[in-house]
Amino acid sequence: MSSNPVAATVASLMPRAKEELTELVAFKSVADFGQFPREESEGAARWIAGALTAEGFEDVALLDTPDGTQSVYGRLPGPEGAKTVLLYAHYDVQPPLDDSGWTTPPFELTERDGRWYGRGTADCKGGFIMHLLALRALKANGGVPVHVKVIVEGSEEQGTGGLERYAEEHPDLLTADTIVIGDAGNFRAGLPTVTSTLRGMTLVRVRIDTLEGNLHSGQFGGAAPDALAALVRVLDSLRAEDGTTTVDGLAGDSAWDGLQYADEQFREDAKVLDGVELIGSGTVADRIWARPAVTVLGIDCPPVIGATPSVQASARALVSLRVPPGVDAAEATALLRAHLESHTPWGARVSTGQIGQGQAFRADTTSPAYRAMADAMAVAYPGQEMSYAGQGGSIPLCNTLASLYPKAEILLIGLSEPEAQIHAVNESVSPDELERLSVAEALFLRNLASGAR
Repeated sequence: MSSNPVAATVASLMPRAKEELTELVAFKSVADFGQFPREESEGAARWIAGALTAEGFEDVALLDTPDGTQSVYGRLPGPEGAKTVLLYAHYDVQPPLDDSGWTTPPFELTERDGRWYGRGTADCKGGFIMHLLALRALKANGGVPVHVKVIVEGSEEQGTGGLERYAEEHPDLLTADTIVIGDAGNFRAGLPTVTSTLRGMTLVRVRIDTLEGNLHSGQFGGAAPDALAALVRVLDSLRAEDGTTTVDGLAGDSAWDGLQYADEQFREDAKVLDGVELIGSGTVADRIWARPAVTVLGIDCPPVIGATPSVQASARALVSLRVPPGVDAAEATALLRAHLESHTPWGARVSTGQIGQGQAFRADTTSPAYRAMADAMAVAYPGQEMSYAGQGGSIPLCNTLASLYPKAEILLIGLSEPEAQIHAVNESVSPDELERLSVAEALFLRNLASGAR
């Protein structure tokens, strides 16, 4: 790959990329301002705006989106008559979870065993750095041959829809012939992959109340209805005996007919403990790319340390439902809420509320842009043919963009291969993947401009 001038340029820029990613990772940009200061996210947004300005972008702006966060926008003019390409990433990150589970501090980029560790290194601050590397390599080798727009979201992980609503209110802002979403990942490190489908998602909070207040479990336990026990029953009703998701009225038998995911490879990637079974039925690809999946994200109840012998009067949980392509997220939300309410036992009072939602997405892989990307990846990953895979996660903006710009070609690439452990402790990025995907994106933009097939 080093014989290619673009690849050689990207290689020379990698030390700078590490420095910049280190600076960006240091911002604790979790878009939950009850947990982390708003200033951290705003600082990350300003850093990105400064980076775009330094690269010659015009109209650089911090967009105040309806959910109270900021997205960063910039436009880099290309040759007259050239195509327009929108490059997407997000700078907000998941909370670090338990800091004690990290081998190194979550907001300090640390190199270890050939990888760069830190929250957001792969998801998705590294995606923004990937875009910068690709553009810098093109500038150094004849110039950027297309008009480029960059949008970097500030609340993707929260699913609160700020950028989607902003885009709907300003439909001319993000118009493009082609859109590259830099928030996906290769099926495995070293195997070039575009993501062709995304599951949608909905987040529902459920609350159960049974008593006016907590009661002594010795005096009242056995007859007094326990809200926490009722909640456990409700949550258990969301899965069959084998772990398959069971939401009343929601189909769960779709099949994935593309790239398959071997059980043993999945066990290794997911770090499933020895002797613990995988859940669900069908192939792994069916389960994680083509079918609904429920996850209990959190429960409000007394912690073990400090717990008292009490019957609980109230309990809450946050439930996530991943929605496969072909299923409307709003319909799935209604079914989930109805299920939670109908399965609440003992006449307990139950209330549910939706706090986030995003539609599933399916790309048109027959579009010319996919051929241009396949040719680019063949250079960046010598000897490897581009693969198509699904992704179990959700990027709600994708369907918004597809709806606003139905003629635009949308591709999903990125740095979140399995070893990256995004959303978990010890998230990391492979610098080799960052380098190769930056080369692929640069060559893709060149191919797109020339009309190469």
